[in-house]
Amino acid sequence: MDAGLGDDFGTGRTAMADATLTISSRNYSSWSLRGWLVCRMAGLDFDVELLSGKETSTRAELLHLSPSFLVPRLTHGAVVVWDALAIAEYLNEVRPAAGLLPEAPADRARCRAVSAEMHGGFINLRSAMPMNLRAQIPGFPIFNGARGDIERILAIFEECLSRSGGPYLFGARPTLADAMYAPVCSRFRTYDVPLPFMAETFRDTILAWDLMAEWTQDALAEPDEIEELDMEF
Repeated sequence: MDAGLGDDFGTGRTAMADATLTISSRNYSSWSLRGWLVCRMAGLDFDVELLSGKETSTRAELLHLSPSFLVPRLTHGAVVVWDALAIAEYLNEVRPAAGLLPEAPADRARCRAVSAEMHGGFINLRSAMPMNLRAQIPGFPIFNGARGDIERILAIFEECLSRSGGPYLFGARPTLADAMYAPVCSRFRTYDVPLPFMAETFRDTILAWDLMAEWTQDALAEPDEIEELDMEF
């Protein structure tokens, strides 16, 4: 069943889903994107609750003023779990056949490691180059802090793709790691980041992913309530 925004986006959906995923913004929130991707990858039947950009907590998250926030948040029966990585681990427990993690133990460990690295790091990249799916900024200047983060991400891409043979980080199908790095691929396009061939091919694979295309289409139709995020563009 489709996991869209319900009647707010003209779907006419009235049936109750098994779960609800609360997000902030499709255009700006990289963590909301990650949470949505893993829910879809797990085959979960869920509705999306979109918080207003006028709410204080939502604005704090999107403007990078809060180090801790409670979206994305998945409500699945009696279970309530927030944080994209925690949602992914929960879904891996209840739907192990979905393949959020690779089958081989060594690959599963590496997938968790690179996903955790994205979860806890790359602060310079996040602050200097926030996710903005509507923006296209040719020749964006990349300063030293963000450049170091980009170099590490490119090394992760090269190592994973060389081991797996692609087209996704751990082989023929997307895993948690691809969901975690999908917003970075959108940033590479938004900010016109030059990439080596392997990373460029992976970026294009992620951006052409049917789930990513669906999210982006809805992001482009989303009302913009956080004007501050576009001031620099």
